[in-house]
Amino acid sequence: MQVFHTESKIIITCNKRLSPYLQQEVEALGFTPTRVFQTGVELVGTVTDTIALNLNLRCASQVLYLLKSFTAENPNQLYDELVQIEWEKLIDFTGYFSVTSNVNNEHILTPLFANVKVKDAIVDRIKAQKGIRPNSGAEANKTVISLYWQDEKADIYIDTSGETLAKHSYRKIPGKAPMLEALAASTIIATKWDMKSTFINPMCGSGTLAIEAALLATDKHPGLFRMNYGFMHVMGYDEQVFFVERRKLKDKSKKAVDFKIIATDISDDAVDIARKNANTAGVEHLIEFSVCDFADTEVPAEPGVVMFNPEYGERLGVHTKLEITYARIGDYLKKQCGGYRGYVFTGNPDLAKKIGLRPSRKIEFYNGKLDCRLFEYELYEGSKREPKVD
Repeated sequence: MQVFHTESKIIITCNKRLSPYLQQEVEALGFTPTRVFQTGVELVGTVTDTIALNLNLRCASQVLYLLKSFTAENPNQLYDELVQIEWEKLIDFTGYFSVTSNVNNEHILTPLFANVKVKDAIVDRIKAQKGIRPNSGAEANKTVISLYWQDEKADIYIDTSGETLAKHSYRKIPGKAPMLEALAASTIIATKWDMKSTFINPMCGSGTLAIEAALLATDKHPGLFRMNYGFMHVMGYDEQVFFVERRKLKDKSKKAVDFKIIATDISDDAVDIARKNANTAGVEHLIEFSVCDFADTEVPAEPGVVMFNPEYGERLGVHTKLEITYARIGDYLKKQCGGYRGYVFTGNPDLAKKIGLRPSRKIEFYNGKLDCRLFEYELYEGSKREPKVD
């Protein structure tokens, strides 16, 4: 089973509402999507193609390669179909594999039961062919097999990513209520920032937005921070292909930018965490960190993007205090950021009204299960503060 050289359907999954930005990334890599849906992008390619996809994509969660589509009304039929696959040519009998699933079938009360049927079919097939049972479990750091089973239609995939791509592997200290890296990258892409002009991130928290901005500006991709993927544990893997692709990432990444990326927070601990995360990502030298109230954040004369991700009032803050904070954000944008484009990402539309500015766009996202918006504000020069006279 030469999956590294045989074309099949590839599904690249992402969090809900990120697919437009994932599509942009996929097309920039030279692939042509055959379908774009709310939680992913579909194309045709080989497992070798998935190596470049896994290393480059910022907005994705998993890259799945289709092994087989079939009809199965119940668990027994599922097993009968799966045991026919030549698993002994995909999974080393001395190796380890895990199973994930997305199941909606009347005979399945828990996805764990479906996972067990998949594992049984794989183990029984390999034992029959090789005389040895491979190990299996819940860890996603080796070979990962993924089942998608809706009613009677079933698809079985190799999850070529393994552990999720949505975490970009540099954030060792998450901080308070962090934004997922894939979401942060998508929101920045949604701003249409040119990656050549000022990027300001007041209230930076653990620094994810500023770090993702620096990574975008220097063309540094998540594959530079990770050395283990699901495709590495499929039989037939040629590590040379991976190292060639990784070398391409290194060669094209830039070491410096000629504009300012500014990140501030009133919390010493938050800025310390943000610095450490930026250091792990190799971009600390590109970001000007400082501890201050957001309203004291420097606004360079050369305009660009200023982006906030304040608390939403869900579990984290007191609502009346946040009303004042959102009003102050509006004042800061209006009075100090003339010529810039302002953005506020929030899951609380009532608080967003306190900003007191009319948004030019409201871009839909989810943060976890929370319905969110990225509000865009065109900030005109007339509202900018007068420059200080020395």
